[in-house]
Amino acid sequence: MSRISASPPTGSPVAVSDTGAGADSALTHGLKQRHLSMIALGGVIGAGLFVGSGAGIAAAGPSIIIAYAVSGLLVMLVMRMLGEMSAANPASGSFSVHAERAIGPWAGFTAGWAFWVLLCVAVGLEGIGAAKIVTGWLPGTPEWAWVALFMVVFLGTNLASVTKFGEFEFWFATLKVVAITLFLVLGVLAVLGVLPGTDAPGTANLSGEGGFMPNGAEGLVIGLLASVFAYGGLETVTIAAAESEDPVRGVAKAVRTAMWRIALFYVGSMAVVVTLVPWDDPKVVKVGPFYAALDHLGISGAAEIMNVVILVALLSAMNANIYGASRMACSLVARGQGPKRLGKVSSGVPRTAVLVSSVFGFLCVLLSYWRPDDVFPWLLNMIGAVILVVWIFIAVSQLILRGRLEREAPEKLVVRMWLFPVLTVLALLAMAGVFVLMLRQPGTRDQLVASGALTLVLSVIGLVRQRRAAAVKG
Repeated sequence: MSRISASPPTGSPVAVSDTGAGADSALTHGLKQRHLSMIALGGVIGAGLFVGSGAGIAAAGPSIIIAYAVSGLLVMLVMRMLGEMSAANPASGSFSVHAERAIGPWAGFTAGWAFWVLLCVAVGLEGIGAAKIVTGWLPGTPEWAWVALFMVVFLGTNLASVTKFGEFEFWFATLKVVAITLFLVLGVLAVLGVLPGTDAPGTANLSGEGGFMPNGAEGLVIGLLASVFAYGGLETVTIAAAESEDPVRGVAKAVRTAMWRIALFYVGSMAVVVTLVPWDDPKVVKVGPFYAALDHLGISGAAEIMNVVILVALLSAMNANIYGASRMACSLVARGQGPKRLGKVSSGVPRTAVLVSSVFGFLCVLLSYWRPDDVFPWLLNMIGAVILVVWIFIAVSQLILRGRLEREAPEKLVVRMWLFPVLTVLALLAMAGVFVLMLRQPGTRDQLVASGALTLVLSVIGLVRQRRAAAVKG
């Protein structure tokens, strides 16, 4: 892949159509619209929804519905902003490219490499989670062997072609969508009292056992923080769009349907769970809220059904995160923001970036075994708030680029942020509020500090690189 020339000097605006355009020149457009649609649809259904939501319910009680609705609204605004910029300028570097164009090369460097680290660590976490499920079915088999097998499989799919990646994600997403849809249908029927063998619960579980907010505002805050980080992964569709047949149409469609997807899958499923099952049922945390609900409905094999669904969600996330990390790295290198060898593209695939991203993910798995008490927890804390940092870069970039687009290329505004700039500013204030809430909670304070340190280090490196590039040009 040819390398883009050094970035402009500090403070110089980047042309609307330039930055990042060359990053995707060697990549193929092998993703069909059906791939992109399913990646967008399945991207909102992650293992965090099936498992992580249990801790949120235990803290917030039935008010978890409000927590997911509020955080879901914030995510909708972020996706709308990202969609506006990505439809105007599709790029595999997504928000990193937009941040570079809007704020400067240091911002693109910081947002891109922070997200790369987040995805690589997440690959390791998902591999560990998937291996634990399989070893539960096949006791005595080593976890590391299953992680290695999953890594090899998804390394192979990502090295082969973007079409192979798209096919895997299409079927993974299909299984997840079918599973969550069946759950919602059964749940709604049970809530209405028309499911055979069940009685309508009414509002007993919503108002009993301490009321709608059993742990008060503090519990709601903890539930809100848990829900915010459950939405991570939505950004992948804007990365994948650059390799689709019709990037602009794909991004526009994905963003416009984000609202009902979030409302249905997240808020809807939480509403069904806390209506059917008492929020303080130990099973909600121990084995997950979806299992608890299915078990409450008397569905035999509920635990195994949910284990299969969670396994699919974890494997899907592994596949998508290796893809996203490799494309982000490739885009950064093409813009002169990383080592040249990492950006080598052959047969339309950035194979070196795929290999390095996978190796980093497997290294995280090894650290979880070698240093479970110090290094691995430090890694987890380091990525804890990275997604919020990325969202801030997205909002600031959109705030700057919207005016530039309206002046220079208004025809590119296929997707428009609602009530600009009011909702963009409100979203930024909401993100700042989440940071304040994280500082107040002992469980999230360390994550914020560690993620802040990572962001600061990357920002300093990015600024130094930017000034050196400016000096060379100047």
